[in-house]
Amino acid sequence: MNYATLGSLFDGSGGFPLAGVLNGITPVWASEIEPYPIAVTSSRFPMMRHLGSVTEINGGEIPPVDIITFGSPCQDMSVAGRREGMKHKEHGADDTTRSGLFYEAARVIREMRESTNGRHPTFAIWENVPGAFTSNKGEDFRCVLETLCGIVQKGVSIPRPDKWKSAGFIAGGGIAWRGASSTRNFGEYPSVARGSILSQILEANAPLKYYLSAKACQGILRRAERRGKELPSILRQALEEAVAIA
Repeated sequence: MNYATLGSLFDGSGGFPLAGVLNGITPVWASEIEPYPIAVTSSRFPMMRHLGSVTEINGGEIPPVDIITFGSPCQDMSVAGRREGMKHKEHGADDTTRSGLFYEAARVIREMRESTNGRHPTFAIWENVPGAFTSNKGEDFRCVLETLCGIVQKGVSIPRPDKWKSAGFIAGGGIAWRGASSTRNFGEYPSVARGSILSQILEANAPLKYYLSAKACQGILRRAERRGKELPSILRQALEEAVAIA
């Protein structure tokens, strides 16, 4: 029996490899530069090879996989940041922003596809923040679509943001790319059949250092009240209980 394999770029603490293992997929390698996340995944997935920085990886020289996942840096597209956008020197920018490292992942995928005559990877999954849809007035997300589609069809052109409505694009979820086509997953929530339970991925008895302090919980409640933001009832109840216990 053949099992699907997975490679994780911008791996962090192994969220995608964990999702893969829970669904019968074997993580083969990961790319990450931060010591602590690497220590976590080295412990949890000892079979997974660590490749270092994505900028130093040649996709044609690493083990080919069926799926490549990549949650490229979001800081420059998030509404919480300065929104400097998805810039890369090799794409005409003066400098490469953190979010511009998306292009490095696309390069790795392209190199692997070329070295395997288009056999690997079959799937590419990109994860990012909702702000990616509006970054640079939508131009950054257009570049994401065009770059991924261009891996299998050179010269492909995606409409400018002001043409999206007529082209059938709407705001929402994320992108999954498969073989010679791209599919859009724009639901606000995953379907029930594909949904996962948070308890499947959380530790039952996490160390206390990972808990929010009562002061932090109180701060969240105060900011929400000041901004007139309604918190989900379950979250509000948990925060209020943490404050009351203290």
